[in-house]
Amino acid sequence: MDHKLVMDVAVLAGEIMLKSGAETYRVEDTMKHILNTGHTKTAEALVMLTGIVATMEDPGMEPITVMRRVEDRGTNIYRVMEVNEISRQYCAGKLSLEKTYKALKNMKGRQYSTLVYNIATVLVPMGFAPLWGGGIEEIAGSAAVGCVLALLMTVGKRLRAEGFFLNSVCAAGITAASILIHFIYPGIKTDTLIISGLMPLVPGMAVTNAVRDTLRHDYISGGARVLEAFVTAAAIALGAGAGMLLMQMLGAGGVVL
Repeated sequence: MDHKLVMDVAVLAGEIMLKSGAETYRVEDTMKHILNTGHTKTAEALVMLTGIVATMEDPGMEPITVMRRVEDRGTNIYRVMEVNEISRQYCAGKLSLEKTYKALKNMKGRQYSTLVYNIATVLVPMGFAPLWGGGIEEIAGSAAVGCVLALLMTVGKRLRAEGFFLNSVCAAGITAASILIHFIYPGIKTDTLIISGLMPLVPGMAVTNAVRDTLRHDYISGGARVLEAFVTAAAIALGAGAGMLLMQMLGAGGVVL
């Protein structure tokens, strides 16, 4: 048994899952199952929101400990499911250790193209508009706001802008676009456009995972996810306020929300 390769497989699987938005307890469980296939006396994995620590130790072998820093995180449930399936096949003996490592290494970073993501970004505000009391005009306006959001997100990701800055810019663009649409078509509901446009930015997954980690007694990761969700919400609020201020300075700020 190549214990170093077992460790590499476990850490790689955990890193992919953590970057894709999986709960920390799920990452630890998957890594522990993979590490146990090494049949060592000690096989432990400690996962936090920003890093992974794993160790293997057995009489007659040098202890193996790996620490991996994880900085970029997002939401990709497809990749979490793929890692789960690959790890289950490996632990069941259906995949060799080498093939498992190769499968994880060759896993696609994104399931869909940028075009599909942008179409979904436009459709989400359109779907939320009726829930906030919008009619046909608000649905059409939300589509326009969604186009602005898709453009800002695409440009921001290509420029490698992430986190607080990107969320603030997107929220400002959504708010400014909504007020501009109301300025052109006074009968449209500005608040519906703004709220519908901001919904794709709301950190719902972070809040859900924070609760699940906390209920699993992982208070460090649970608290970190709560803080992450708070920072995201603060960025959205700051961006929305900046968008309103910008439109007011441009002379379109007489809109009553």
